Amino acid sequence: MQRKLYLVGALCLCLLLQACGQATDKAYGLMLKGLYNHNVPVITPAQLGAALQQKSHPVLLDTRSEEEYNVSHIAGARLVEYDNFDPSRLKDVPKDTPLVVYCSVGLRSERVGEKLKKAGYTNVTNLYGGLFEWVNQGQPVYNSQGKTDKVHAFSKSWGVWLRKGEKVYE
Repeated sequence: MQRKLYLVGALCLCLLLQACGQATDKAYGLMLKGLYNHNVPVITPAQLGAALQQKSHPVLLDTRSEEEYNVSHIAGARLVEYDNFDPSRLKDVPKDTPLVVYCSVGLRSERVGEKLKKAGYTNVTNLYGGLFEWVNQGQPVYNSQGKTDKVHAFSKSWGVWLRKGEKVYE
């Protein structure tokens, strides 16, 4: 109950800040703090961007739906879908492989990260702020045609957190 009140307060703060024309970065951070269980370490978009430039980089797992993934995703990401996630589908990935899970804001991906840790994966991180924060910080996303500005915003209420890119809701 306390967590729900925290999230409602964060959303109200966000809406107030938007109405006043102020940036929502602090409100977004507050919302994420209440949303996450903090059982999976996070990696920032800047840290992930740097890691992806290395020869040996982490495996990216997109935990969103196929519909969301098809709109755009981080280059090289593997779709694993939160709704029907099964760690056994990753039997080709060694348990010590660096894995980065992500979704729109990091909630679904954190839950998948928890399942991966329970399945014995030892190097799992969650992209802080999810794909929304990745795009908000100017990082690129791709679809089957190449680089795109489109991002599946999940819903109008969640889409308020996406400040850059072209929001797609279908």
